[in-house]
Amino acid sequence: MKYTQLGRTGLKVSRLVLGTMNFGPQTDEPTSHSILDTALDAGLNFVDTANVYGWGENKGRTEEIIGTWFAQGGDRREKTVLATKVYASMSREGDTWPNYDRLSALNIRRAVDASLKRLQTDYIDVYQFHHVDRLTPFEEIWQAVEVLVQQGKILYAGSSNFPGWKIAQANETAARHGRLGLVSEQCLYNLAERRAEMEVIPAAEAYGLGVIPWSPLHGGLLGGVIKKEVEGGRRASGRSAEALANTAVRAQVQAYEDLLDKHGLEPGEVGLAWLLTRPGVTGPIVGPRTQEQLDSALRAVELELSEEVLAGLEEIFPGPGASPEAFAW
Repeated sequence: MKYTQLGRTGLKVSRLVLGTMNFGPQTDEPTSHSILDTALDAGLNFVDTANVYGWGENKGRTEEIIGTWFAQGGDRREKTVLATKVYASMSREGDTWPNYDRLSALNIRRAVDASLKRLQTDYIDVYQFHHVDRLTPFEEIWQAVEVLVQQGKILYAGSSNFPGWKIAQANETAARHGRLGLVSEQCLYNLAERRAEMEVIPAAEAYGLGVIPWSPLHGGLLGGVIKKEVEGGRRASGRSAEALANTAVRAQVQAYEDLLDKHGLEPGEVGLAWLLTRPGVTGPIVGPRTQEQLDSALRAVELELSEEVLAGLEEIFPGPGASPEAFAW
């Protein structure tokens, strides 16, 4: 496994991030634990989750699964850089009582204590804001974060799904109060979805945030979906099926798969490896449902893409260009 610093911090993390969103809803607890063990054995030390994962009536279930894994001991917690998130409502269906969502100081305090209990740990390495809160000022958010840092409940704060200007606003506010501010941004970024290159990634680089792309294969679209359809009869579903219904997108994905077939490369591994070549990227989040999917992701770390392949990918999936030139002069 290869490692890098998380943004401007001294924290060293693996170039892949283990996403756990499937733990509980699609992957049972024993299999989840097995995936976590395999990842740790391979040197993957960065694990990402969120308080809302498990979804619906099972919100929090994913954190519980990670907690029972930590409880097995064997230095599992000590070797893991743990990231979780706060923002979404943790109320059960039909319960509209206020102050159980967003980023008020009250909800942050409640949410972190609940996550710590589910995770069976006394601290969270990177506590991430899952979405911008348009109602809560950053002065209040940073005050709440500072209390948690002083209490030893969290070490760093990160963002997720923030536009570039919110990253700037958050860190300028933190700097005025002598605080560290955001150290990471978790954003949608992959070969097929490169809008983050216009504003989000430049802002993250300027303020020293590590970039953690989610959905690195764009919901499976970049994982060899057409080849699987032809050879195995596995029809695309969800986001991939919707995208492939567009003739232009299908032609683009076909060109992508043809290019990689020519070079004897696996699409899913290339999609991850390409992100590892991008400026500012700490590591993409991989969310394996099975052991086989994790094995494929681990191989991507060692994959070196030739200049010919990189040029071909750029031709098939051109980026939007820098801002403002992408939309002005």
